[in-house]
Amino acid sequence: MGRKKVFINKVIPEAGLMLLDKAGIDYTVWKEKPVLDRDQAIIFCKGHDAFISAGQSGLDANFFKECNHLKVVALYSVGFDGVDIAAATKYGIPIGNTPNVLNRATAETALLLILTVSRKALFLHKKILKGDWGVTQPTQDLGVDIAGKTLGIVGLGRIGTELARMCATSWGMKIIYHNRSQNEEAESELGAQWVSFEKLLEQSDIISVHTALTDETEGMFGYEAFKKMKPSAIFVNTARGGIHREEELIRALGENIIWGAGLDVTDPEPMSPDNPLLEMENAVVFPHIGSSTFETRNEMARCAAENIIAGLKDERLPYPVNPEVYDKK
Repeated sequence: MGRKKVFINKVIPEAGLMLLDKAGIDYTVWKEKPVLDRDQAIIFCKGHDAFISAGQSGLDANFFKECNHLKVVALYSVGFDGVDIAAATKYGIPIGNTPNVLNRATAETALLLILTVSRKALFLHKKILKGDWGVTQPTQDLGVDIAGKTLGIVGLGRIGTELARMCATSWGMKIIYHNRSQNEEAESELGAQWVSFEKLLEQSDIISVHTALTDETEGMFGYEAFKKMKPSAIFVNTARGGIHREEELIRALGENIIWGAGLDVTDPEPMSPDNPLLEMENAVVFPHIGSSTFETRNEMARCAAENIIAGLKDERLPYPVNPEVYDKK
């Protein structure tokens, strides 16, 4: 039998490639700048036994039908909302992701957004660039303190808990949260309190979103939700752009319905450079940098490679998204 081959649609860190080399697995890496569309990805995948997908679009039912020969697909991500998991399972293709490795990096990104928005730091930096840093009045360009405030978390999983721990420990913040189920560990460790979504909107000084994008959460933060928040509240989303309605967020900020917003995710991505959010005094937008550290990206590459190696050996993936696929075999 010949050596197994993996297609990788973007350049990933050497930490993953070295594991593939050690396992005797060949790989093809798409290094060109243009992002592959679904049909191009299908063509490449048909010449390979497995696929490492770094944000590949179009992983729908037709993709898995055309590439039903694949022995494994390893996602270079935690999220899998853009993947038709049911179709992959139907064709017996195990899907793997990279859970837990980016918890702290993403929580730190949320914290960075909170601090940047609360102190208007990016807006004031832009004033320097425009030559507007001059004599100011004591009441001008003021931010707000976060110490002792109430942090409301939507989706108190591993990332949300990491953020809650940072904020409770360093800033003495009160933690409330809304989940489908209660997080007893966070309640015990941090004094976190489960509340209804309505109460979270009403009571939070800062709301940070860490839930998955589902039919239930899509668009859950629209104008009506923002109207129920405090006028002094800050909204932060590092989860998925589809969870907030962007036009309605722009309206809420423009009408001073809420005090500010920080986003690491937008809808669509990338955001248009003429989006009004980019020029607003009370908004900060990052280009989806939640996992953007050397350490985190290396760990993600390691997880992806481990999923590939196991899948090509017909072994259970160490990080499976669809473990039910093994019930079909």
